Amino acid sequence: MSQKHEIPGKFIRQSTGYSAFIPLPLPPKITWNTRLTRCLSDADRLLGQLSGEGKRLPNPHLLIRPFIKREAVYSSRIEGTQASLGELLANDAGAHVERSPADLLEVGNYVKALDYGVKRLKSFPLSLRFVREIHEKLMKGLPGKGLTPGEFRRSQNWIGAPGSTIMTAGYVPPPPCELLACLGEWEKFLHDQSLPPLQQAALIHYQFEAIHPFLDGNGRVGRQLIIFFLMERKLLPSPLLYLSAFFENSRQEYYARLSGVSKRGEWAEWLEYFFNGVSRQAEDALYRTEKINLLINKWEKQLVKQSSDNPQRMFKMLIENPFLTITHAAKKLDVAYTTAQRSLEYLQKLGIVQKVGDSKRDKVYCAQALLRILE
Repeated sequence: MSQKHEIPGKFIRQSTGYSAFIPLPLPPKITWNTRLTRCLSDADRLLGQLSGEGKRLPNPHLLIRPFIKREAVYSSRIEGTQASLGELLANDAGAHVERSPADLLEVGNYVKALDYGVKRLKSFPLSLRFVREIHEKLMKGLPGKGLTPGEFRRSQNWIGAPGSTIMTAGYVPPPPCELLACLGEWEKFLHDQSLPPLQQAALIHYQFEAIHPFLDGNGRVGRQLIIFFLMERKLLPSPLLYLSAFFENSRQEYYARLSGVSKRGEWAEWLEYFFNGVSRQAEDALYRTEKINLLINKWEKQLVKQSSDNPQRMFKMLIENPFLTITHAAKKLDVAYTTAQRSLEYLQKLGIVQKVGDSKRDKVYCAQALLRILE
């Protein structure tokens, strides 16, 4: 696709010698062709299928939890955090994990921020205030000076390779004196109802990353905003679609498409990439959801003959997190250690969980078939 458009902003040379980009207000003029229209149509269709499947889930809260944690891992990985999904889940279950506490905190904060945003949407609209609240949850307690959780930046930031300076950066967003004006126009566009929602979501994400309103955490906030926007517009009943895995697996193209808009006005290329990402991730979520449902139904049939309800209660914990320790299970179910131990051993006998690791004091169990679907 070779469409070119006018650059959607201007590079302003600053007194110290670098040039900062100030994006024009949205929406831009976009010339649609058959290919781009088909990409949007496919994304709309697959997102609609995912939304319908989400409404039919027997217990959406339990099933969505592992997906949220998977999104947190991939989104944080884009920023350089190395924690794996297995490590995050095992840590949440109370198992010892050989991973930096800062990495685990960063990924855990992502889950908390996403949970908070989903609840907040029920009573408060997407807005700059909403964005600041999400950022505060994301950055709370993370190491680093001057992170200012929940506050828009008051100094210049830049994007570049490790070790780069503002003079050698690949991109410099608006200077602080222009920041609030850019954000005001961005917030106004959030409430525009004239465009196809998926097109609007793509434009909102690009513009947020172009403005880069925080000193850190802009990528993570921007990726969560896609989810919140689609939920607010009723395109998703719950947070089922996550683009971070797509962006992570095509990271170089992701940055190239964003840069192509700022430097060459390549809106059509960015939109096609974004729509394809929605399609691929909707298909992926549908596939994983179907496999998880089949697995859960199989296990539920095995458990139906059990007279005690403790194995069933423990089984619901496994759906939310495939890792369990006896101590954690006993505490969460409010039962004796020996009772939890017997239930876990029963699930092990059925082949639902397997013991993992070498711990002898507090054994760690995992529903590995479920973890394989998620990973």
